[in-house]
Amino acid sequence: MIRVVVVDDEPMVCAHLRTILGSAPDIEVVDEAHDGAASVQAVARSRPDVVLMDLRMPGVDGITAIERIGGLGQRPVVVVLTTFDADQYVLRALRAGAAGFLVKSTPPEDLIGLVRVAAEGNTVLSPVAARRLIAASADSQPARDKARKLVTELTEREVEVLACLGEGLSNAQIAGRLYLSEATVKGYVSRMLDKLGVANRTQAGLLAHDAGLVSR
Repeated sequence: MIRVVVVDDEPMVCAHLRTILGSAPDIEVVDEAHDGAASVQAVARSRPDVVLMDLRMPGVDGITAIERIGGLGQRPVVVVLTTFDADQYVLRALRAGAAGFLVKSTPPEDLIGLVRVAAEGNTVLSPVAARRLIAASADSQPARDKARKLVTELTEREVEVLACLGEGLSNAQIAGRLYLSEATVKGYVSRMLDKLGVANRTQAGLLAHDAGLVSR
């Protein structure tokens, strides 16, 4: 079973998500929270695989909650729930450790599938949305310099895989493009995350953009 915690300051939204996800035989909503502080407690208490996190909440907001969850001993996959996908707030959440985002208007059948994708460790972020978010972000020379320095520590093949992550490709898609097995790609991704000091493949993808490996 995929264990899920839903977080939104609107109880009706949480109830709606419970109903949708509860209809899937392999997903269980184990807890819910209505603000950022309570979400950290819910994660510590219920040890979910996936957290669906609203960002704009009173008190402790979603970004702060994502950062605090990242400091816990066990790290669930956090997926942002948002109304607008080209939002600076979303980009900040991804940099804070979120694995991707879903717009709140996502159809129920798609929501179930995307939760499964997130639970498997894949990015829940379309390439189009990724490019739009990056294009909307303010250029930061320090971020570019840091990313380029980190990339110099990677092998040529690791740089190729990192660029693919920047395009939002799955392991299977990367394997097809680079003529590698999925297991080999998975190994490259795991080693890269350690080398780059990032929490997940989404952060690695953002770093690829910062380093100029992906055309905007």
